[in-house]
Amino acid sequence: MNKEEKTIIIDDLVQKLSVNKNFYLADTSELPSEQTSKLRRLCFEKKISMIVVKNTLLEKAMERSSDEEFKPMYGVLKGSTSILFCESGSEPAKMIKAFRKDGKRPILKAAFVEQSVYIGDGQLDALASIRSKNEVIGDIVAALQSPAKNVISGLLSGKNKLAGIVKTLADRPE
Repeated sequence: MNKEEKTIIIDDLVQKLSVNKNFYLADTSELPSEQTSKLRRLCFEKKISMIVVKNTLLEKAMERSSDEEFKPMYGVLKGSTSILFCESGSEPAKMIKAFRKDGKRPILKAAFVEQSVYIGDGQLDALASIRSKNEVIGDIVAALQSPAKNVISGLLSGKNKLAGIVKTLADRPE
């Protein structure tokens, strides 16, 4: 690979790192070709983009994009590295956990989710339980709507009673 090709790859990686708020670094080495194909199909179904990269090129791209944010990840850039890009911060972790029921790979090296860095395979459970921004907003909206719905349903269920009480009080002689 000549210098121009490397520059193009680095520029492409810089662009992808700046656009995607969530990405995972995984070790997919030692996976047989049929397992690798199965993993790629699963990534496609889950709308996860998987790219195998050279560690030196990825490190240069990280240095260009935001040296301080990605600095803790430099230590894991050894061996085979695949990058998993996804909109959801937890979807790649869930996919890796499901895929590993059949074997020991892929191994999570690191993850960058919503400006936080997670290092090591031990973080997989924590990453799988992360809720997306939209899920949290949905929970907040549901919690805010619940009391209002209770008040409205209480008023609607008692409207006949309330009307009867008002009529009785109005008809009462003074």
